[in-house]
Amino acid sequence: MILAGVDTGGTFTDLVVLQEGELRVHKVLSTPAAPERAILQGLQELGVDPDRLRLVHGSTVATNAVLEGKGAATLYITNRGLADVLQIGRQHREDLYDLNPAPPPPLIPPERCLETGGRRDADGRLLEPLTEADLERLRAAVAASGCEAAAVNLLFSWRDDTEERRIEQALRDLVQVSRSSEVLPEIREYERGVATCLNALVGPRVQGYLERLTAALEPAPVAVMQSAGGTVQARDAARRGVHLLLSGPAGGLHGVRFIGRLAACPRLMTFDMGGTSTDVALVAGEPALTTEGRIGRWPVAVPMVDMHTIGAGGGSLGWIDPGGLLQVGPRSAGADPGPACYGRGGRAPTVTDAHLALGHLQAAHFLGGAMRLDRAAALRALAGLGAEIGLDPLQTAAGMLRIADEHMAQALRVISVQRGHDPAEFVLASFGGAGGLHVCALAEHLGMRRALVPVHAGVLSALGMLTAPPARELSQSLQQGLETLPATAIEAAYRALEARGCRMLAAEGVPREALRIERRADLRYAGQSHTLTLPWPGTPAQARRAFDAAHRQRYGHALGLPVEVVNLRVRVSGPDPELRLPSWRQGPPAAPREHVSVHGLRAPVPLYARAELAAGQRLQGPALVTETVATTWIAPGWRAEVDAWGNLLLEA
Repeated sequence: MILAGVDTGGTFTDLVVLQEGELRVHKVLSTPAAPERAILQGLQELGVDPDRLRLVHGSTVATNAVLEGKGAATLYITNRGLADVLQIGRQHREDLYDLNPAPPPPLIPPERCLETGGRRDADGRLLEPLTEADLERLRAAVAASGCEAAAVNLLFSWRDDTEERRIEQALRDLVQVSRSSEVLPEIREYERGVATCLNALVGPRVQGYLERLTAALEPAPVAVMQSAGGTVQARDAARRGVHLLLSGPAGGLHGVRFIGRLAACPRLMTFDMGGTSTDVALVAGEPALTTEGRIGRWPVAVPMVDMHTIGAGGGSLGWIDPGGLLQVGPRSAGADPGPACYGRGGRAPTVTDAHLALGHLQAAHFLGGAMRLDRAAALRALAGLGAEIGLDPLQTAAGMLRIADEHMAQALRVISVQRGHDPAEFVLASFGGAGGLHVCALAEHLGMRRALVPVHAGVLSALGMLTAPPARELSQSLQQGLETLPATAIEAAYRALEARGCRMLAAEGVPREALRIERRADLRYAGQSHTLTLPWPGTPAQARRAFDAAHRQRYGHALGLPVEVVNLRVRVSGPDPELRLPSWRQGPPAAPREHVSVHGLRAPVPLYARAELAAGQRLQGPALVTETVATTWIAPGWRAEVDAWGNLLLEA
């Protein structure tokens, strides 16, 4: 069997192929109009035989459809009097002091929001029936609309979804239907409605793309990474489009989890630094999940990997604010024109220009020597910015890097210190094209002594696709008091969710005895609006103690109030794939390719090619390690060791 992991990005499509113990890495330009073309091109260039292939990939099709407003024409169907719920939202203002903000464009235009009967109350009792006349009117409106999809979100359908199922049955021959009781059977009609609409918007696009891909690769099985980290077979992915919005980043976190286990580093703080943004997360055993994620302006309440993103990357621009202070980001030079040193017309200095000016990047070794950088252009851009505040080009470059480091360190504090975690208890793992240049500085900012730069860090998301098991995340709202809810009722609800998940994975050929089942619950004190999600310990009394302890860790106190069970959650997953990376090169330690100048250091710094390093080789900072898609700066006072798989283990 040939295993292929594919991460389809906006600029490049990354492929990692494991065949007969050999790991091959490949990049091709993405083809956004038809993403499958880039995948097929990459597999062909690698000489992969589809008859022996198993492919897992992360796709930006769903994400781009939402961010670019290019989803399918979709209808929103809800109860009478509730058609404007999506437009009203939560009344959050992007600018707190703008009392007359311009209304943002709606997720679904008002003329596509339909009202009907079938309303239930908070206890699930039917208040207004859904009549046959209602269904006939809906069919006529849907047929006349010309839309491809419909999102059905009736009030309190998480209590009883009989009416939603009747609507689905009546419309399924006209449009692709998404039911809120299937997509997100939880309280909060706004968040449930948004998730259901997003699912409907991206469903036809995902379905068409995956049908073309699977047809071209037949008979190879094709799976897709979900936002929560598990995979789903391509044939089922279209009905779960909202669960694919963070499939690429989820692959990256699974990749770093896999590498962390190999390197005996199970507790990781990760940062993925690319050209425009940096994603940070905690991985303590498994990647943490959240139900409070966002895509653009929209809340996405389905489970997804818990990441924090800031506008800091290699292309982030330096600028002077009205107070005369140097700032970096969030504006970016992008791919066109890019940093000044790319020689494509960029005039403003970027973080990449700063690294080149200071010597952390070497002009002749960028992208493995395939692209030569223009250091003179970088210095000119830095000189122009520095002249505004009385700094020379190198002082400006150093200042830009300190500011960028502080932005990223603050992002790491958000997902660690602000949640009650001590960064010193974690290993800092960097990946992405620019991560290795900042890893030592960020670790020092946070008081961390150990860091990890994974092998093939530039394509780690594609590698991570091969390490994720098939899985389903299921939930059900209860919204009842923990102390008054019978333990038997909780057990029955969990068993119903588990049975659904087991049936789904059985359809993918995963035997029942191989399944892993994890139970979690969303808990809160009575009167609170937000919840904490905790592993279910077994009994209500144990859950109360665990919740008090978690609340005390997160917020510094616990309350004597009653506790509510808001949602029950179940994860059903198959076994982790048995993936073995090939061993790294054995032999004598590699010598530096050359010695180069780095600003602030008197002696020249050794520069190594990462592919030439030997397993067990130790490097003493300061040193530079270059590879095709990234560079690692081992700062003074740090040392690195190459492990048996080619990872760089750094220690101060």
